[in-house]
Amino acid sequence: MFVAMNRFKVHPEKESEFKSRWLDRDVLLKTAPGFLMIQFMRGEARAEYIAYASQTVWASQEAYEAWRKSDIFQIAHKGMGQGEVLTLEKREFSGYEVLRTICAKAEAA
Repeated sequence: MFVAMNRFKVHPEKESEFKSRWLDRDVLLKTAPGFLMIQFMRGEARAEYIAYASQTVWASQEAYEAWRKSDIFQIAHKGMGQGEVLTLEKREFSGYEVLRTICAKAEAA
């Protein structure tokens, strides 16, 4: 498994628009081979920015890389970076190979 994470520092006065860009759009990525899950998260608020992160989980790093080169990726990211700047700086990307996953114990029925 592979996790791709992006972190953002959002201008406080632009938070509503930033959230809307993420929450109100169609998620084309859900059709990509090897895609398992996406999470969009809000972190702590500071005077200068509000922390946000997105995390996608993939069957493999190869599946993630194939999506990045796909037409779906190009369509989903068309016009990106051309609108109003909502963040303090460029997003910060990190990719992780999952080495171990522990799930919660299911309750007995």
